[in-house]
Amino acid sequence: MVRVVVHQKTYILEDHTTLRELAEKVQEPGEPRILLAYADGKLRELFHPIEKDCYVRFVTLKEQAGYMTYKRTAMFMFLKACEDVLGQGAADDISIKYSIGNSTFCEFLVKDIRANMQLALKIQERMEQLRDQNLPIRKHSIDTSQARKYFESVGLREKQRLFRFRRGSKTNMYELDGFENYFYGYMAPATSYVENFLISPYQDGLVLQTPKRHQTEKIAKFYPQPKLFRVMQRSRDWSETMGVDTVGALNEVITAGNTSHLILLQEGLQEKLLSDIADNIVQEDKKIVLIAGPSSSGKTTFSHRLSIQLEIAGKRPHPISLDDYFFDREKSPKDAFGNYNFETIASLDVDLFSDHMNRLLRGEMISMPSYNFLTGKREYRGHKLWLEEHDILVIEGIHGLNSRLSDHLPDESKYKIYVSALSQINLDEHNRIPSSDGRLLRRIVRDAMTRGNDARETISRWDSVRRGEEENIFPYQEEADIMFNSSQIYELAVLKQYAEPLLFAVPEDCPEYQEAKRLLKFLDYFLNIKSEDIPASSLLREFIGGSCFET
Repeated sequence: MVRVVVHQKTYILEDHTTLRELAEKVQEPGEPRILLAYADGKLRELFHPIEKDCYVRFVTLKEQAGYMTYKRTAMFMFLKACEDVLGQGAADDISIKYSIGNSTFCEFLVKDIRANMQLALKIQERMEQLRDQNLPIRKHSIDTSQARKYFESVGLREKQRLFRFRRGSKTNMYELDGFENYFYGYMAPATSYVENFLISPYQDGLVLQTPKRHQTEKIAKFYPQPKLFRVMQRSRDWSETMGVDTVGALNEVITAGNTSHLILLQEGLQEKLLSDIADNIVQEDKKIVLIAGPSSSGKTTFSHRLSIQLEIAGKRPHPISLDDYFFDREKSPKDAFGNYNFETIASLDVDLFSDHMNRLLRGEMISMPSYNFLTGKREYRGHKLWLEEHDILVIEGIHGLNSRLSDHLPDESKYKIYVSALSQINLDEHNRIPSSDGRLLRRIVRDAMTRGNDARETISRWDSVRRGEEENIFPYQEEADIMFNSSQIYELAVLKQYAEPLLFAVPEDCPEYQEAKRLLKFLDYFLNIKSEDIPASSLLREFIGGSCFET
């Protein structure tokens, strides 16, 4: 017998009772489904047996680990349904591309498969059948060399390449009704755990929708985001053209000693895109450039590099930070926990900003504010500004695309840019690299280097940062005139050497340990690229140091 404590309640269980069996005892009706469990602080899948006395905390869809497990299990069911609808081997010809909101875009590599509403309905129906049958999902371990041979035999070339560089001698495989696959991360124990999903046609593929993390009871309406889709498609097309669209392919470039050439190509591409944006701004005679993007997207370096391109085009840029328009701290709004909330646009003096910008457009002189973060006060330090014929304002801040900020400015004067770090490569055909993981690793490295924050502190704040982005940035991204992807194909292989020591330093007895452990396991797929080859003007330098734009 084992003694298990859940929420201060003790359960006496038979030896080898599974976490799933215990979860079924404590699952509250109407509450989000339990998907994982912490047993004495260690994250476990529900089919794990309880072998000793322990404390257990269950994880639902509302936590990030549970949310990713739900999406991963839904994807496994989607691939199985495609096999059942289209025939054995169909999943081998499906590429899981990227996320669009709470949806995942999937592309069929076989040209004669039409991803239309008829196919979407068939796959939806088959997934519902799988769910209602409550089929078990089983996990088993095989030799990594055996896994490579299996992937080669079924034509999953990118999985085979990925496991060529795997250090572990064993690989975990998942099986659903005779269909086997490898997934990076945890899985639910049965198909019935994925209750809500929706398959819809989009562009030349299908999107798999799952509930939002904080809205678990239904599927939110799918809103196409054509600008975001185009920039992701362009980035992915470029990486495929270069032959480096997966981690296995990147590792092969590294082992062949061709990273310097890849870095030059990536930096050259970004410089060309920056030049094109600057030329467009000049041609349209814009006077105000508004730049926004989520945390660790590289907005600062982007604005510097864009300013250089504007100068080349004959303009004189003036950088402005929206932070300088914060209200004095005592006038700032507070969040639900009583803390000052600088993530909301209500923390900005929008009226003053609008007045200043309109006066500048009229040719008047203004006194520019400067926000003192130590005192929490807006100050005026004698900085005067006015616009002449070739002058242009380059304004950076998270609310740059919010219409409330610039509604009172003439449309013909504004040019809006959305900057984000959107993953250009995936682990393999069926395992995406979330863009948020890349941004979190960027921030962990930068915070340690420039702000004295350890990885534990950065991880602890990340959930709050993500909520702020979902409220204040992502809803406005389609308002941009153009989007810029600041991610670089090789960057995770560079960030690895900086991030790993910081992640290893996270104590085992703190809540952030499991996330640090997950990121370490993820980075283990990458070989290292030394940072010496990264140009001083690179966007990546904003996070690893050595930027020529540092002041």
